[in-house]
Amino acid sequence: MSKTTTKTIIKSNITGDTCIKISHSSGLTIYVAEMEGFSTTHALFATKYGSINTKFKTCHDDDYCTVPEGIAHFLEHKLFENEDCDVFNLYAKTGANANAYTSFDRTCYLFSCSDHYKESLEILLSFVQNPYFTPESVQKELGIIGQEIQMTNDDPGWIVLFNMLRGLYHNHPVKIDIAGTEESIAQITDTLLYRCYNTFYNLHNMVLSVAGNCKVDEVLEIADKLLKPCEYLSLESVFPDEPMSIVKNEMVEYAAVGTTMFSLGFKCAPKDGFCSTKARTEAYLAIQILANASSELYRSLMDDGLINNVFASEIFNGDGYFTIIFEGESPDPNTVKDRIIEAIYNAKKNGLDKELFDEVLKSTYGEMIIDTNNVGSMANIMLNAHLNGDDSPFDTIKLLSKMTIDDVNRFVCDEIDPQLYSLSIVKNSQNCHAEGDVQQ
Repeated sequence: MSKTTTKTIIKSNITGDTCIKISHSSGLTIYVAEMEGFSTTHALFATKYGSINTKFKTCHDDDYCTVPEGIAHFLEHKLFENEDCDVFNLYAKTGANANAYTSFDRTCYLFSCSDHYKESLEILLSFVQNPYFTPESVQKELGIIGQEIQMTNDDPGWIVLFNMLRGLYHNHPVKIDIAGTEESIAQITDTLLYRCYNTFYNLHNMVLSVAGNCKVDEVLEIADKLLKPCEYLSLESVFPDEPMSIVKNEMVEYAAVGTTMFSLGFKCAPKDGFCSTKARTEAYLAIQILANASSELYRSLMDDGLINNVFASEIFNGDGYFTIIFEGESPDPNTVKDRIIEAIYNAKKNGLDKELFDEVLKSTYGEMIIDTNNVGSMANIMLNAHLNGDDSPFDTIKLLSKMTIDDVNRFVCDEIDPQLYSLSIVKNSQNCHAEGDVQQ
């Protein structure tokens, strides 16, 4: 019996915002947010396939397949070339602004436009479903991506991030550059690309998100016309066992930088599904209370000249990894690290500042409401919710509406171990007096 297409209205009881979730007969999940009064449309077509998915199997495989690092990013590049023309030339005719990206856990193709969204959507669904790889085109791409890898290898911001991840993670592939290495991509063939494509670009493993000046029935008509039904493959990605210990507390490298850069990461236990969304929300509030511009920590670091206005923090999480990151520029990163750890210990002992919690919660909640009234943000909210395993794109707003300081204090006490840190530092190469590039 063939699968039928079903539509479900998802509504936020808090904001009144709605979107439509479509379980399409092809196997694809589609989200559409009709946003009255907006003139632009934003669409994203994504697969749950990123740089960390290097070992996998399907119901048709006897054993796990291991592929070269960087192949997901390589595949993204190659999909923009078909047998007849370059995809960007097609988008030029509709006036859409198109792009794509590969991250650690997903690959996404997108466009935004103020007119002809249906024609652009047809281009998007068509080219992503029609791969064209040959030995000659793969060989040509090796040089292009090889140059990209060389550029990122010289990028201090990239260096400081991945050195920190290598300091935290023993085995998880999140520590590997998204584009791979020149050695790893040299192993990529057209046969391997087709295998990865046929595995991860299965519509059951993908999601389409459209928001703005669009109509559900119009999106569905295009989907009915272009989506190619496919078999559910019971896809399984596996990752190496990752201990909760860290590799190194400090990584130092020298590069052409004007000011010493740092990235300080704290390794936390990874979560899945809604638990991950809840933990990410609690962690975000915690680091904002600890280190945003209104905090005592931030003011003291600024007053002492230890940071400048590029200081930032973020939550970095996905399948098998969860990291809290503080980053910026400093003449003395180790003192910044010590101050941050001291602030965490103080929060564990005395709890977070209640007044600042109320301020941060209100601000974060307001930003989320604003995002639901932005076309690009709403499209991304729907996409991220699906890929994160949330029941609704409005789950985070619902979480924030009920979040208490006790929830966040509990996260700080139970989930953040100040000793599970790695401090990555990039100093000016002119000050290099040590042998080798990376030191402990």
